[in-house]
Amino acid sequence: MLMDLIQRGEVPPMMLAMPSDGLWGDGSGYLRHLTANYAKWIVEEVPSIATFVSPTTEHAPRFICGLSMGGYGALRLGALHADEFDGISAHSSITDYSQMEGFVEEPLDAFELKQGETTSALEAIISNRNRLPPLRFDCGTEDSLIAINRALHEDLEKENVKHAYAEFPGAHTWEYWHEHLADSLRFFAGILEK
Repeated sequence: MLMDLIQRGEVPPMMLAMPSDGLWGDGSGYLRHLTANYAKWIVEEVPSIATFVSPTTEHAPRFICGLSMGGYGALRLGALHADEFDGISAHSSITDYSQMEGFVEEPLDAFELKQGETTSALEAIISNRNRLPPLRFDCGTEDSLIAINRALHEDLEKENVKHAYAEFPGAHTWEYWHEHLADSLRFFAGILEK
């Protein structure tokens, strides 16, 4: 898909790093656990590895994007580390750590989170609103997470936090994400054009 978008001139050439979330159980949520810092893995270590693989990326624009639990990670980490990213995009996201219960087999207390960890995407976004890079997110209208995505959108509107939100037909499926990942890439391309 990326190559097609590049060939059609819809997005500039770019490098994508698509890491796992630390391979902890069914998903770490990119949160800092007492025994491992999965946020550091995404925010610091993956970019360092990308720069090692391609040194020309060291000062290149950096974006964060994800889907489902990864969308939560993108929203939360993108806001908490706003100075590290030039744009944030998410698809079909949970919006708080407590919502992981429906997506992982491990009980939530097994996560052993570091005390004081911000686990709400909304809280992370609002507390960093003055330094937030451009932000977008979307969700399928048949997705079980549509209500919480609508709530996040409404809360951000009430708080006057600039963002883009969209709904499209579809469910919590790879088919939906395959189609709408292109929306994130076009969003990032638009940021690069400015």
